Amino acid sequence: MQMGIFASAGWAFIALPAAAQVAPSPVPPTSPASEPSDPGTDTGRDSRDIVVTGLRGSLQSARERKRNADQILDAVVAEDIGKLPDNSAAEALARITGVQVARQVGEVNQVLVRGLPDVATTFNGREIFSYDGRNVALQDFPAAALQGLEVYKSTTADQIEGGIAGLVNVRSRRPFDFDGFEIAGAVRGTYNEEAGKYDPNVSLLLSDRWDTGIGEIGVLLNVAYSQQTFLTSSRTDGGNIGQAGPDQLITTPGVGRDVFFPEAVGVFYARGKRWRPSVDGSIQWRPTDNLEIYIEGLFQGFRGRDANDSAIVYTRAGNPTLSNVVLDPDDPTKVRSLTVSEGQDFGLDLQRSANSGDTNTFQGAIGARWETGPAILSTDFAYTDSRWDLTQYAVDFAAATPPTVDIDFDRDGESGGAEFGFPDFDLTDPAGYIARGLFDRRQRLVGTGIQWRGDLQLETGSRIIPRLDFGLRYTNRTSRGENGERYADLRALRIPLANVPFGAGDVISPGFRGLDAQPDRAWYAPTANGITDHIADLRDFAYAGLTQLGAANAADWASDEPMFNPLQAFSAREKSYTAYGQLHYEIDAGFPIDGVIGARIVNTDGRLTGTSSIDGEPVPLTLSQNYVDVLPSASLRARFTDNLQLRLSATKTRTRPAFYQLNPAVTISPGDPNNPGADRVGSGGNIDLQPLESTNYDASLEYYFSDAGSATLAIFRRDVDGFIANYTAPELVPGVGTVLVNRPRNGGRGRIEGVEAGLTTFFDFLPGALSGFGVQANVTYIKGSQALPAELGADAPDVDIPGVSKWSYNLVALYEKGAFSARLAYNYRSRFVNFFFNPADVDAIAGEYTRGVERLDFSLAVTPVEAVTLTFEVANITNQPFRNVRNYTDTQAYPRDIRYDGRVWAIGARFRF
Repeated sequence: MQMGIFASAGWAFIALPAAAQVAPSPVPPTSPASEPSDPGTDTGRDSRDIVVTGLRGSLQSARERKRNADQILDAVVAEDIGKLPDNSAAEALARITGVQVARQVGEVNQVLVRGLPDVATTFNGREIFSYDGRNVALQDFPAAALQGLEVYKSTTADQIEGGIAGLVNVRSRRPFDFDGFEIAGAVRGTYNEEAGKYDPNVSLLLSDRWDTGIGEIGVLLNVAYSQQTFLTSSRTDGGNIGQAGPDQLITTPGVGRDVFFPEAVGVFYARGKRWRPSVDGSIQWRPTDNLEIYIEGLFQGFRGRDANDSAIVYTRAGNPTLSNVVLDPDDPTKVRSLTVSEGQDFGLDLQRSANSGDTNTFQGAIGARWETGPAILSTDFAYTDSRWDLTQYAVDFAAATPPTVDIDFDRDGESGGAEFGFPDFDLTDPAGYIARGLFDRRQRLVGTGIQWRGDLQLETGSRIIPRLDFGLRYTNRTSRGENGERYADLRALRIPLANVPFGAGDVISPGFRGLDAQPDRAWYAPTANGITDHIADLRDFAYAGLTQLGAANAADWASDEPMFNPLQAFSAREKSYTAYGQLHYEIDAGFPIDGVIGARIVNTDGRLTGTSSIDGEPVPLTLSQNYVDVLPSASLRARFTDNLQLRLSATKTRTRPAFYQLNPAVTISPGDPNNPGADRVGSGGNIDLQPLESTNYDASLEYYFSDAGSATLAIFRRDVDGFIANYTAPELVPGVGTVLVNRPRNGGRGRIEGVEAGLTTFFDFLPGALSGFGVQANVTYIKGSQALPAELGADAPDVDIPGVSKWSYNLVALYEKGAFSARLAYNYRSRFVNFFFNPADVDAIAGEYTRGVERLDFSLAVTPVEAVTLTFEVANITNQPFRNVRNYTDTQAYPRDIRYDGRVWAIGARFRF
């Protein structure tokens, strides 16, 4: 989970092997909709079955899921316990064709399917979410706890609606997956090079089943704990550039004031520890051969403790003297490097923050499946509760006397980026600093929901339409968010940092390990524990300082902790009523043709509450939404031979807006009395947002040429309407007039189209040990553009869709023979746009993009005895940085953010008895 920060009148979030043991038989491929009603499959395998496990077995099982599914899907399967080939569910998804991921502070924090982030998530086929969100953070699922992952790129009417990009189903294990008693577990230690810390990761599974007088009963308990200590080191240019001021002294001969450069440069260290406890369990009861009842429970926890550090150098505040100015040889108005001295108002600002964020997500479910004659009846009821609590404390301080700074805005080597040094200032001496202020914040987000579904599968006896499916579903979601924050600006008092009651301070641990970038990379700062342990003293200190200054917000600091601000709160209640029907058809056209045709009808009824602020006056608001979606779907599979098949699919999908985006409140700032003609400005949510809709067309040609070998080629198109993003546009507000309001808005139509290709095989034709080699390779090309909201004007151009890479590919070398298995996996995605500054300006579209991102991981497993496997892994071998570049104009661009996460080494052992 990532820690969240609150934006006025809306929420915005930062960026916070081999197996010798026999594995259970794979569950026959089904849609996620049928998962709750089919919690276990007992295949009745006998001793004559030949069982393939390890990497080859996992690939074979994933291949069969894809081959036999009603939808277009790809899967990752752990054919033996604890062997999903990555650290988390989110990391494993990065290997799947058509999936792109984004990483932050050392882990995957976003999953995109075919270029879109609007992905529905289910756990064993039922909806799961995190606090106020529409889906769950997949990085919260430890890989050791999972049986597999399924990415559905096309859907059928019986599947839960919610993602125009597709659906990701997370599968856990159940007791009827095993023949009897099972105990399995893993112990793994990791070392993060950048953080210089070791972390433990453990898991344990216990399962058994018994024949009793009341039928067969199975019980399973799976416990996992993962921990990660991280340090992401960043060198940044500021978010804006500016021209030299009219009174600015430039001592470099031949350089005038018509030059441009970033207004700030800095170093940021995101450091801390996160740990994730996870417990899931299930009970299955089969009183008769045709009736099964089950109970399932899941707990997912997240604990994050961050101690972030930043140092920012300002280059223009106060018109400092500029010397040693070096201009870009290709652009004489662009500054490459310079020295800043004298006259700065700020100079050097620093911060140490101590953040604590906890998530607890619970889900409990009960259901049954009854087979009677030609019918299968199933039902599933689940309750979900997810809560997020955050506290953020920060001590801000500054150089008492602005120092001279040598700055290179884009250094040569080490992937470019900013670099700066202080020739005459000791960063490690606490006597050189004064207090700037104190930030104090708390936030709470809560989401609850109940969901029920009932399904009927009816065998008709017809050769053409052999089965009909019908179902109903009801959900009731609530979501609420509260935020309270305050800031004490104490710079004017010029209090020595040594007089601030933060307990303890020290020189921070430097980042950029193994690099020659950024010579001055460590400084004195309060410790995070010191800040947290002395927060009461710091609050008293802030209150006294503000009182001394006569500050208007001094009263805000009279309470022990920040009061929740009603202007920064929202609540929502949303109910949905769903019915679906679909038919399965089969036709003999000289070769078998089958498929599914159906429709899903969803009525959504929402009620949202927030508080607007008009010129400082609170105005409570409660508004409602009600709309109906009709989502048809049709698929066809032509099986030309036993090994070659073609799939065609046409579907309509939609994604509801996030709850915080629907907040009806808006905050409008008071007008400027000194400039009555200036535009009024405001920000808020948007109750008028409509769901993002997509009409989808897919074709997939699939060739299965061996037990673990396949080659696939797919083309796809998404015609999307209503992309949601924040834009500023003029609005007429009653009683106020025209106001420039920044809020989420539906954009115009857009299109994403592309091609995927994949190949998986082992080289069994090679002699001896060489036959253990294999390869997985896939590539995806995506082209996408979108129209902007009509409020921005008819001349607004179509723009690239943010976050979409045109190219992504995976190349995985495999080896498995005897007791050894290994995997070397390379992943790459090409550059993508992050955002635009002013997309309505046809003449100059400026913004920020991320350069191509690559990753190379290696894993090795050795099974010296049947029940034990030893493992060794290295992640992020090349340690290539994450690189953002900001285009300020058509010709001006600077590296915005160069981030290093470091390699991660791991050694461990798995056992199964």
